[in-house]
Amino acid sequence: MGFETLVKEVGQALVDHGTMVVTAESCTGGMIAEALTSIGGSTAWFDRAYITYSYESKKEMLGVKEATIQKKGAVSRECVEEMALGALQQSHAKVSVACSGIAGPGGGSPDKPVGTVWIAWAMQGHDKVESQTFLFDGDRQAVREQTTEAALMGIMKLLNTQG
Repeated sequence: MGFETLVKEVGQALVDHGTMVVTAESCTGGMIAEALTSIGGSTAWFDRAYITYSYESKKEMLGVKEATIQKKGAVSRECVEEMALGALQQSHAKVSVACSGIAGPGGGSPDKPVGTVWIAWAMQGHDKVESQTFLFDGDRQAVREQTTEAALMGIMKLLNTQG
């Protein structure tokens, strides 16, 4: 997992914007936060992380609605967007990234096969939450690593387009 260059770029972009990031992670289990804090100086841009693996934790810690989980599921645009907004509300960060997916090896379905991941990015002061679905290949670790890379790249894109 070699995210060092990308993390340095994300960190510098966050510093340049005078802001911090918060993560709300499910399928990555903290891997995005681990990447963001893997280099020195990350206290300047990293606020906190929420690892909300269970439905209950998504609801209790991030304010995901019961109806969202019941009607759309945890691996959905609606869920990750609520996670991203909840993370902003529960932190001092101005940028958030949230993810939920099926890393495998089991748990997939015809609608949501293994490798399906939703990622959302939000920024305080901007109305629209950006979200995207991915279908990553590989084993559990590969799916988690690809999710982390996409999450970091999405932070850069958000800062470059909305900052």
